[in-house]
Amino acid sequence: MIEALDSFLQTAVDLAWGLPLVLLLVLGGLGLTLYSRLLPLTQARHAMQILTGRYDKDDDPGQITHFQALSTALAATIGVGNIGGVAIAITQGGAGAVFWMWVAAFVGMTTKFFTCTLSQLYRAPDSAGVIQGGPMYTIEQGLGPRFKPLAIMFATFGMVGCLPMFQTNQMAEILEGVSGVPPYITGFSATLIVAVVAFGGVERIGRVTSSLVPSMCVLYLVLALFVLVARIDVVPEVFTRIVTEAFTGTAAAGGAAGLAFREVLLIGVKRAAFSNEAGIGTAALAHGAAKTNEPVREGLVAMVGPFIDTILVCTLTALVILSSGVNTSGEGIQGVSLTANAFGQTLGGWAEWVLLVVVVLFALSTMISYSYYGKKCFGYLFGAERAEVYGYIYLAGLFLGGIWTANMVINLIDTAFALMAFPNMIATLLLAPKVMAATKDYLARRAAGTTR
Repeated sequence: MIEALDSFLQTAVDLAWGLPLVLLLVLGGLGLTLYSRLLPLTQARHAMQILTGRYDKDDDPGQITHFQALSTALAATIGVGNIGGVAIAITQGGAGAVFWMWVAAFVGMTTKFFTCTLSQLYRAPDSAGVIQGGPMYTIEQGLGPRFKPLAIMFATFGMVGCLPMFQTNQMAEILEGVSGVPPYITGFSATLIVAVVAFGGVERIGRVTSSLVPSMCVLYLVLALFVLVARIDVVPEVFTRIVTEAFTGTAAAGGAAGLAFREVLLIGVKRAAFSNEAGIGTAALAHGAAKTNEPVREGLVAMVGPFIDTILVCTLTALVILSSGVNTSGEGIQGVSLTANAFGQTLGGWAEWVLLVVVVLFALSTMISYSYYGKKCFGYLFGAERAEVYGYIYLAGLFLGGIWTANMVINLIDTAFALMAFPNMIATLLLAPKVMAATKDYLARRAAGTTR
């Protein structure tokens, strides 16, 4: 039965993550970037000002602050995907996959601006009367009732894609490898910890993640910089490999050399989407809950996410792995354990223990944020008053992630993400003119000093 499920999931992910989806994400994001004339990117300084809390108002509609919304979104994106996901990208697609992660992240910044602005523009009350935002509300409110099947499609696969199985899986992998903890113990412990926070609602999630995210990022970045200082002599060569292998198709993965250019591209974009979620639509679920009367402000805040997540954190992970000299072309999927080996080989065994702490923090923060995402999708489909039921499904998925194989977990989540991306990107492209009209209006009022 397990083998049959594994085979089914492999077939599903191959079909879902074909060239059409990659083109939709990359060319769609590029189209939005050109359509906006890089306008969101030129407002990066203003985005930082918003994050300081200068524009926060307690009486604005919403549930959490701009910073808490970004922290919740980053807690979901900056996580095990940045450590184990990058390792998987390199073992599957070679160094060249990192280049396509960069490309996807750059255009993904604009995509996130559009999707998260839309999540604020088209907020609507749920069945309990609480104002909510996210792709399903954007589709139904922005495109009209005849597009509701797309909203249902997003929410349905959102419940699956937001299961934290990969995070538990990778946390179990490093705990077993470094300290010998059995996977079922990891799964059970994570389930208990997440239950305490996740069932406390979005306000508690926002408070926890806004405390966890900055500290865990700093700890990981410092550790990664230690490696790069120690290997500074080979860093230029690593950058050269990343760029050349992106186009030559000479990457080695899983022991098989000569990957086609198309495969390297697909793997890079897939892993970038898993890491920063630009185009998938999950971050819009968090940013849709931010307290603001200015939708464009939240879009600008959201835009910062892919830069921090992929351009900064994922790049450091890739440089650590590729400069360390560890074998990246072994058989099977290598995730967080490969990254741990890279740190340990360069800095010594103590670094693996520090990374273990980082992975646990990253995984827990992502698990907490994803519980909110999945609950919103469940509430949209079955009613907000029944949303707590999803919590039990979520906790079961958490435990299963710790005992399933990495291959099964990755294929399940990747397939769900792909089927979330289609409705989200279609709605974003169709409603892009609404975002541009709102952006021009906001910037004009800001220049005149009349914004709220």
